[in-house]
Amino acid sequence: MTHGKMTVNMAKFCKETCPVCTRGREKGEGILYNMVKLEEHICPACRSYKKVYGKPAHEK
Repeated sequence: MTHGKMTVNMAKFCKETCPVCTRGREKGEGILYNMVKLEEHICPACRSYKKVYGKPAHEK
């Protein structure tokens, strides 16, 4: 299944650039980690991450 450019770019932003997501995944605990878990339902970049990489944004 191929994804559109926008979806791939947003997933890449979530993985590499987003300060909340990158630090939350890095530590795997704490406030930022919990924020990323909540953001998955709100943030379009986090939803794109799940579509493209097949795992939630809070997992490494």
